[in-house]
Amino acid sequence: MALKNRLYTSSLVLSTLWLVACSPASQNTATTDATSQPPIAEQRPYVVESPQGNRQDPYYWLRDDSRSDADVLAYLEAENAYYDAYRADYAELTETLESEIIGRIKQDDTSVPYQKGDYLYSVKYEAGKEYPIYVRADKEGNEQVMLDVNKLAEGQSYMSVGNLEVSPNQQLMAYMVDNTGRRQYELRIRDLTTGEDNAQTLTGLSASIAWAKDNQTLFVIENDPQTLLSTRVMKYRVGEAADTAELVYEEKDNTFYMWVNNTTDGEYIQINLDQTVSTEVHVLDADEPDGQFQVLAPRERDFQYSADHLDGRWIIRTDLNAPNFQMMQVAHENIGDKSKWQPLVEHRDDVFIQDFAVFSNYLAMNERSDGLRRIRIVPWNAPEEAKFIASDEEAYVTVFERNVQQDTDTLRYTYSSLTTPSTVYAYNMATGEQELLKQNEVPNFDASLYETARTWATAEDGTKIPVSLLYKKGFKQDGTAPLYQYAYGSYGSSSDPYFRSTIFSLVDRGFVYAIAHIRGGQEMGRQWYEDGKLLKKINTFTDFIDVTKHLVAEKYAHPDKVFGMGGSAGGLLMGAVANMAPEHYRGLMAHVPFVDVVTTMLDESIPLTTNEFDEWGNPKNQPYYDYMLSYSPYDQVKKQDYPAILVTTGLHDSQVQYFEPAKWVAKLRTHKTDANPLMFKTNMSAGHGGSSGRFARMKEIAEEYAFILNLLQ
Repeated sequence: MALKNRLYTSSLVLSTLWLVACSPASQNTATTDATSQPPIAEQRPYVVESPQGNRQDPYYWLRDDSRSDADVLAYLEAENAYYDAYRADYAELTETLESEIIGRIKQDDTSVPYQKGDYLYSVKYEAGKEYPIYVRADKEGNEQVMLDVNKLAEGQSYMSVGNLEVSPNQQLMAYMVDNTGRRQYELRIRDLTTGEDNAQTLTGLSASIAWAKDNQTLFVIENDPQTLLSTRVMKYRVGEAADTAELVYEEKDNTFYMWVNNTTDGEYIQINLDQTVSTEVHVLDADEPDGQFQVLAPRERDFQYSADHLDGRWIIRTDLNAPNFQMMQVAHENIGDKSKWQPLVEHRDDVFIQDFAVFSNYLAMNERSDGLRRIRIVPWNAPEEAKFIASDEEAYVTVFERNVQQDTDTLRYTYSSLTTPSTVYAYNMATGEQELLKQNEVPNFDASLYETARTWATAEDGTKIPVSLLYKKGFKQDGTAPLYQYAYGSYGSSSDPYFRSTIFSLVDRGFVYAIAHIRGGQEMGRQWYEDGKLLKKINTFTDFIDVTKHLVAEKYAHPDKVFGMGGSAGGLLMGAVANMAPEHYRGLMAHVPFVDVVTTMLDESIPLTTNEFDEWGNPKNQPYYDYMLSYSPYDQVKKQDYPAILVTTGLHDSQVQYFEPAKWVAKLRTHKTDANPLMFKTNMSAGHGGSSGRFARMKEIAEEYAFILNLLQ
């Protein structure tokens, strides 16, 4: 951070960094302040080798796994300085937006408490503080602060608590800390009777935690130090030295992710292994931490499942002969043999089962139908009497809250829409009655001033793409409004129409906000995902473009005022759209974008690569190499006009390495034939999720919105 601060205050240092990062030809002509001209990265010969052919990559040198190379840091800092100089012209607008956005945050807030054992647990925020405070209250209402993340963050440029789990006897708390943004966690254990942390810790872990019933044994996952893949399940006893942690399971297949957890009833510990098309669950009696894990069902390709335990049986969500998933069950004594699985809720072609929660008398399912998430309640003793939790809005989301008790008829869920702030309800599954527990307070917001709607765009192959819309009441559909269009479209992750308080700073200025539910997600069921991955991935990009064309044709937007935004794999979407249809966009915002697809997927030392061969394909093999190359944003940059582009990344990002967007921007600078701004910001102390503090994140959003609004002035 010291280097970064010096750069902001010293033009001499800026000029020096400019010279270090630029090519020799540029150095000879650099006669003005470094911030007045875009940095031009040096090109250095490098060959990316592949069984399918070699490629020249003159910007490969920007990859620095240590994040300490002087030339690389100089280039990133020069780009930051260039962006800072550009946005100085509209600094007042940025400050106004930041004030607006933060003004819609209730700064002193508390989550709805949930009962576990003798305590009510909740999370608090205090006015002016960036981070959460985890608290609990006893039966007399006495509150105990278990963990104040603001104190952990003191002196740190980044702080995140990835997970927190209290022991069964509620005397100890295990929590995972990341102070770099790289999602490599350190296990800490706190004695809740004294408030003191144990001196012994484990490092290099993923965030998952599972407790045994002895209140002394923990199961955690150790990551590979190079690939960061979750590979080894370790059994650790509280208070012992880190090197005493015992290996209990090691995953040899590097295409699987892994995590551990306790079943809802606390009776079992689970090791969950998950790959794009296959899963496997291992279970261990939580009363026997030194026992042997058993496999619930052996892995098979194109066979996925997840499970929870209830009254001696396993309730299972699975795609076994069911692309949209079905619900099944098996007695614990029959685990390991899926031929003994019995159907509970059959597969349906028009409904995708997203999630489930089990109770003594009911099964609750979170389903997708017509692109919306709703909740269905099925009584165990009368499945024919299943019912839905109703909604009056056209576009909405209902998802489960934290339900930690099985012996209850009360389901907690959260309802949200583009105009309705997150609202927590307690739903009586026996009577159908529901109680409002909390609606998030949003200062300076009046829901009656806005409207939400749905429309359907027709893709180039005839597929109907659902689109969720938000605009101000009184909006005139006359083709004059600016449009902010968002999508993701990968990994089966759906872009639901949640309430987003920040977006109203654009909507209040006349924008239409659109969420394009493009293929690659699962909004319309499993096939929606299958039609947007591997050798059908280009559907994701053309869907987004076709949604834009539809919204312009239907006069929701002015053709010269369309802005697109996406992050991570959604950043890939932005990069592909920039190459394929730049003329349709005034500006594109690509956050932590996955844009160097082929090179990354060829390199199995990079985190996440091997896990994702079934998402993108393995470019060592045909036809995947040529297909991926045909849309990879970095590889497809060409001599043409591009829209204005804002690119952001984090130096410590472990999901999409910073050097992908760095290389992409460097190449764009030498190829784009327009005069539109191309800005690149690297957060030098953050990872994939950006800044860790809640207000710091709001500032980053304000910067994005200011970039957009400045283009319209």
